[in-house]
Amino acid sequence: MKRAQRNAAADVPDSSTGAAASCALSIKEAAEVIRAGGLVAFPTETVYGLGANALDPAAVQKIFEMKGRPETSPLIVHVASVEMARELVAEWPPMAEELARLWWPGPLTLVLPKKNLVPDNVTAGLSTVGVRMPNHPIALELLEAAGVPIAAPSANRFTGLSPTTADHVRAAFGDAVPILEGGPCTVGIESTVVAIADGKLKLLRPGMISLGEIEHATVHIAEAAHPAPGMHQKHYSPRTRLILVRGASELPDRTGAYVWRAALGPAARAVRMPLDAAPYAAQLYRVLHQLDAENWPWIAVEMPPDAPDWSAIRDRLTRAAER
Repeated sequence: MKRAQRNAAADVPDSSTGAAASCALSIKEAAEVIRAGGLVAFPTETVYGLGANALDPAAVQKIFEMKGRPETSPLIVHVASVEMARELVAEWPPMAEELARLWWPGPLTLVLPKKNLVPDNVTAGLSTVGVRMPNHPIALELLEAAGVPIAAPSANRFTGLSPTTADHVRAAFGDAVPILEGGPCTVGIESTVVAIADGKLKLLRPGMISLGEIEHATVHIAEAAHPAPGMHQKHYSPRTRLILVRGASELPDRTGAYVWRAALGPAARAVRMPLDAAPYAAQLYRVLHQLDAENWPWIAVEMPPDAPDWSAIRDRLTRAAER
């Protein structure tokens, strides 16, 4: 397993308008907003995050207020390096070092005992904190320029579809949040979240680093889970009624939108998805955002295979679907 490679740095145009959301922020401007206790939406390889200084409880509180997120849901803290992560946690066991070596920067969040400098509202009062080093040049440049860890859930309204473009963020918040633009997210699904305790690893939320890959790294996975972001029964949902089907024969009628990968069916709007998990994940939220904006009476999604590399996608679709 090769360590994820940091992408080449990308230039972000300067803006003379400061934190105006309608204009592109520079890295410098975005860092100043973060240090001043404000919010900035920024790109990662997974989804766009709504970021605040993770060491400033008043700034963190703005995230919950802006999203309408319950304070019982902890936040992931983004870091620029392993060294920054170690400043936040009370323990950094060999297992954390090995997983960071394999997958940082990348879509893997490690949940570890926190130090007291991490505010309680970041962790929902828990004694643990989730930390991640994103694999996106703009996110890493922002972290380095700000000089502080950044707490950031997805930049959307709570339980809504996660944003994978700057336009998705604008649709959720309008001009209320300044945006550091960085193009579409390449992974498109939130990070894998694992907790490390007593020398064992526990999978809390599936992601595009699959269970099979982690097992291949000879790490033991247990079934029990600590609290983690994105674990509400209903989450990642479009406003449009979303249903899961096994095939075209289960479509309710011909009036809606059908997202398929194997069998086309009779629907007013049809979107074919890739056959492989990684490109499917990268497109999923963008497709659902697009169909949601088109105001169909329903969106039906053909359920992907029940296989390890599809587990994160099945998790997101199951949480988004009508119950």
